[in-house]
Amino acid sequence: MSELSFRFGTVGSPISTPKKPGGSVGAVLRLAELDLHAFEIGWVRSVRVSEKTCEEIKSTAAESGVAVSVHAPYFINLNGDDEEWPKSRQRLMDAAHYGNLAGASDIIFHPGSYFEHPPDEVLKVALPRLQDCLDELRADDNPVNLRPETMGKSAMLGSLEDTLKMSRQIKGVAPCLDFAHLHARPGDGSMNTYDEWSQVLEDYAAALGEDALKELHIHLSGIEYGEKGEKEHLPVQDSDLDCKAIFRALNDFKASGRIVCESPEMENDALYLKDLWCIVSGEG
Repeated sequence: MSELSFRFGTVGSPISTPKKPGGSVGAVLRLAELDLHAFEIGWVRSVRVSEKTCEEIKSTAAESGVAVSVHAPYFINLNGDDEEWPKSRQRLMDAAHYGNLAGASDIIFHPGSYFEHPPDEVLKVALPRLQDCLDELRADDNPVNLRPETMGKSAMLGSLEDTLKMSRQIKGVAPCLDFAHLHARPGDGSMNTYDEWSQVLEDYAAALGEDALKELHIHLSGIEYGEKGEKEHLPVQDSDLDCKAIFRALNDFKASGRIVCESPEMENDALYLKDLWCIVSGEG
């Protein structure tokens, strides 16, 4: 296992995962071969997996020294109407149930949309729903963390402030910091300097405590954006996102945790980011 402050890996199976054994088990084995030690399973369309497969993922990851998390289906909305919310809730709970069986410690999800309502008004709906999910998970002895992801479009629930408010109020909730999304969200190329990233980490520590910086779960990739925010993910080096500035800030705040890459060149970029981290931090 890597001795670095951060485990690096991919969101979804590496492109170079062989067909056999394939799937998430093959992905874990391939990541270990590459000396990458974090894997976010991409159950982004639906959760269709057997308990047996979950057991295989869990045991393989434990033997390989790969830390597992899960990206829940995209179609989750904490601000959904009375017809939509029960379906969203079931998707999140399924990801948490089977993710736990697969050895995942963290369940990442997209928190939803403002539907043109003020954030504080939306959070009044979202927070009790999220609390209810956590209550049921803990009643079932499920220890996973639920991580609302910072989102790349200004119309979406999921600003840094939104995710910090959810996390501060509900034990067992913590942000998934997607730095590419935070860069894209303003739509003007801002949020890209050492000082701005340092402020993000300062706000994170102020809201959740200094120790929370030791357990970060980070998404990182290149990103294309317009006035309304995110358009699509790009290879890291094809984007204007200043990853070195991000890493300088993380290093200066003595942060640690996981950094998983979801660029189109996922494992190649994960390895590039790992190497860049070693250069910036002096580790490795």
